[in-house]
Amino acid sequence: MNFSRRHFLQAGSAASLGALAAGCNKFEMPDALRIGSRVVAPPDGPYAVPASADIDLVSHALNRLTFGPRPWDYQRVRKLGDTEQAAFAAFLDQQLAPEKLDDRAGDNAVRRFEVLQEPLGELFEYQDKHLLDALVRSTVLRAVFSERQLYEVMVNFWSDHFNIDPSKGDAKWLKVADDRDVIRRHALGKFPDMLRASALSPAMLWYLDGRVNKKANDADKPNENYARELLELHTLGVHGGYTQRDVMEVARCLTGWTVRETQRSKLGLGSVEFKAHLHDRGEKVVLGHVIPAIPKQTRQEEAEHLGRAELGTVLDLVGLHPATAKFIATKLCQRFIADDPPAATVSAVAEKFIASGGDIPATLRALFAADAFRTTRGTKLKRPFHFIVSALRATHATTDAGRAVQDYLLRMGHAPFHYPTPDGYPEEAAPWLGTLLWRWNFAVGLTNNTLDKETKLDAEKLKASFATEENLMAHLLGRAPTFDEVTACKDSGAPLALLLASPSFQRC
Repeated sequence: MNFSRRHFLQAGSAASLGALAAGCNKFEMPDALRIGSRVVAPPDGPYAVPASADIDLVSHALNRLTFGPRPWDYQRVRKLGDTEQAAFAAFLDQQLAPEKLDDRAGDNAVRRFEVLQEPLGELFEYQDKHLLDALVRSTVLRAVFSERQLYEVMVNFWSDHFNIDPSKGDAKWLKVADDRDVIRRHALGKFPDMLRASALSPAMLWYLDGRVNKKANDADKPNENYARELLELHTLGVHGGYTQRDVMEVARCLTGWTVRETQRSKLGLGSVEFKAHLHDRGEKVVLGHVIPAIPKQTRQEEAEHLGRAELGTVLDLVGLHPATAKFIATKLCQRFIADDPPAATVSAVAEKFIASGGDIPATLRALFAADAFRTTRGTKLKRPFHFIVSALRATHATTDAGRAVQDYLLRMGHAPFHYPTPDGYPEEAAPWLGTLLWRWNFAVGLTNNTLDKETKLDAEKLKASFATEENLMAHLLGRAPTFDEVTACKDSGAPLALLLASPSFQRC
């Protein structure tokens, strides 16, 4: 092989999928992709590809609304409408109704991880390392194989927004239920519903210490950990207009909620309970809103009802607050448009968030209708998870998301469910610029079929899926290649690795 990383850097964005790189290990890939015990056959090639010198709207949608196009995706989406705009609109309609999409491929890919569907209490019967491995692998496999791509992108988004590090205490077991019952259940639902589910998630109560937030006597002071993150990270944002007094008052409102934990119980593990005798019954003032005291003479049942209701009052105050709308809209625009999105677009998205009652699909529609989304193309650096998944999808690789793939995600600092602090993995490009060498190494390992025995691609079959070498290049670039790019790739000796590690592929 006569190619080096230095040549890649000199080539800049020049990249291509051409002949199989010299020295590649060959293997016989079946005509259809086998996932678990079932076979999913892709449509026959040769596939249509982008013809424009610039990224068109269909390619842009596939780059931003999904984890990257598979070889046949551009052709499939483009056929959904007579124009690019019509095709995009039809594709968006499909993706915002994921329950209507046939997702046998995604379902089959994670069928082996039955443990993820276990009832809450039974999760404690498993080793925590086994559960974490199942969570990570299933997350990667769904991103690679699922037809419900926008849904998976939003699961990724909300997992960062409501981040939980499962290494803490009983969260080792409870994060499985949080991923299933909070994030995945509400990823394309209503934000207030997700917020409440998160607030009462056993894993969140463990991770941010809500389970020990109590007022048993006059000397007890509320634990403000969850209250602070609720306001700063989950709703209003750090500049959302709340004060330290608001944090303490919210913490007082949330006293008494707890979780049955392994160190204190053997029955009902993970069950969330409200203990009225541990609730602060005094008057609170949250964001200027007075929450009346619970009189001492109040009957026990009524006192419990009123104490529980304070959680709902707090969530109602912050869930659809204008500052929350702006904060969520900003983060969504950063994910789908740019690290520093236009203020006018953020405002329009925030307005729809409020008007729709926090409806996530409606909010996304407003975002995708914005000129800023439609015109800002090929400028966002893929985070490592996106890069690895997009490389697997673009090359129609097989994988079980085993140790090799996980090791690269760990080395790049972006393995799912491994971020230690509640702010979640950063969205902006700067923190990920140090991963470029490992991206190069992954590209070489993937194209040489040296990652592991389960992560493989057939470059010759991939090349044959397109009428010409230039078409194959256009598939991976999302646009027609330039003369210099074609020349650089053909001269490289390793065009597949070159493309996957190129600046053009690493941006979306």
